[in-house]
Order: sequence, then structure tokens, then C-alpha cells
Amino acid sequence: MPTYAVTGATGRLGRLVIEQLLDSGVPATEIAAIVRSPEKAADLATRGVEIRKATYDDPSTLPGAVAGVRRLLLISGDTPGQRVAQHTAVIDAAKLAGVERLVYTSILKADTTANPLAPEHKATEDVLAASGLTYTVLRNSWYTENYTDQLPQYLGSGTILGATGGSKISAATRADYAGAAVAALTREEDGNAVYELGGTAFTFDELAEAVTEVTGTTVVHQDMSAADLASALENVGLDAGTAGFVAALDHSIANGELATDSDDLSRLLGRPSTPLRDAIRAARA
Repeated sequence: MPTYAVTGATGRLGRLVIEQLLDSGVPATEIAAIVRSPEKAADLATRGVEIRKATYDDPSTLPGAVAGVRRLLLISGDTPGQRVAQHTAVIDAAKLAGVERLVYTSILKADTTANPLAPEHKATEDVLAASGLTYTVLRNSWYTENYTDQLPQYLGSGTILGATGGSKISAATRADYAGAAVAALTREEDGNAVYELGGTAFTFDELAEAVTEVTGTTVVHQDMSAADLASALENVGLDAGTAGFVAALDHSIANGELATDSDDLSRLLGRPSTPLRDAIRAARA
């Protein structure tokens, strides 16, 4: 039976976790990839990883998916409004299967933040705490890729729009968060643990400076109110709901809710988090 299992294993984070488990020397026979579509995991299967089909939306598929697993990584779902029910189904299945430790990817400062994404994460943490399972909560800040994925837009317009008020974001790359998840899965730890994870913090001004330096194209940051940002995003094609949501996320940054002084990420990784300029170079490559 596999020792480790990863939900959402063909997603961008889940796949990195499995690749890093393999790279760290964990035998493929000790890893199970829990996926919605096994055909998308064919490459993992050829490496010897066990593929188990299950979905968050069908609780009947979950007990078999986690059977015999000692340590389970629950990567949070991506469907707003459904996450708590989905996560609870996985937690219930893990408890039934006797999983020794469940690792969950939450959000930074989940118990105190007003970030609009936080309530479902906080509710999941509450379900986990009441479950009786031994657990590790990884409260991840933003992905650096939230910004590096927008490089074409930044370079095309010469502008990074934001409503962060000059506040910092402790973003880190998916690979860094995957490394932290691998450490949490494989390390010996007594009792429950909660980690506040974030990389070296930067402002949008510093992001613009880094993009300019790495690419050679001048990019500037234009700060505005959340309401003005929502209007600007609508003007470039976003619907009102999405534009307002993005603006609300920037407002959360402005309130300091996605910045942390914690060194938990670097301690789990055993190294500093990936520098912003390195992440931009990788995105360009």
C-alpha cells in the first residue's frame, strides 16, 4: 500500500508535489495520485505511481482512494461555495481509513484575515480540528505565478494595475509551496501543526522594478482605489463580479493580510524561498 497520497494530483500544485516526492527519493510504489481523470496522470503511472480515481464531488469514491494511506495531502478545491463540503468528505474518508496525518493547503492567516477566500479555508480547518485526525495545516500566501503569469499583459501595456496601497505580498512559487508540502508529509512531527507560509515580501512597485530589470521593458505600477481597479478591469473585459472579486483581493493585500514575517516556509524547505527575479526569469524562459 502507498504511504503517501495526494489529491488533485494532476493540478499544477499536486503534480509538483508528486514530482518532488519522487525527486527526494520516495519510491513511486509508496505514492498514490488521487485524480478525477486518470488519463491525465498517464505519465505518473509510467513512473510507477499508483493512480486512484476519485472526485471531491462524489464522496463514495473517496474511501477507496485513501485506503491504506498513512499520510494524505488534501489540496484545497477550486470551486467557490463547494469547498467545505468537498473537503469534509475527504476528511471523513481519511478518518474512516485511519490516515495517520492529513496535510491541508489553507490560506495565510486563515483565522484572522478578511480575505474573501478565507472563510471556506477557516471552516475546513475547523472541521479538521474536530475530526480527531492528526493534521498539518499549510497556510499558503499568494503564488508568485499569480503575477508572473501576467507578464504578457504587463509587457504589452507597460503597466501593473493594483489597489494594494503600497503594501507587501509574501508570495512564493508553486514549487516552493510544493516543497513545503513534501516536507510536511515526510517529516516526523508530534501532534498537530499550523504553518504560516510566504516568501520574501514585495510591493507592486518592486514587482514592476523586477519585471523591468529582467525583461528590459519598462513597466510601472499604477495604484488606485479598489473601486477604480474594479472599473478598470471591467473596461478590459472582466465581468463585474470577477472584477469586484479581484479588487477585493487587492484590498486584502492593502490590509496586510497576505504578508507574513514567518520563516516557516524557508524552514520547511531548508533553503530560502525562490527570489522574485528568478521566478520572473523562469516565466520568461
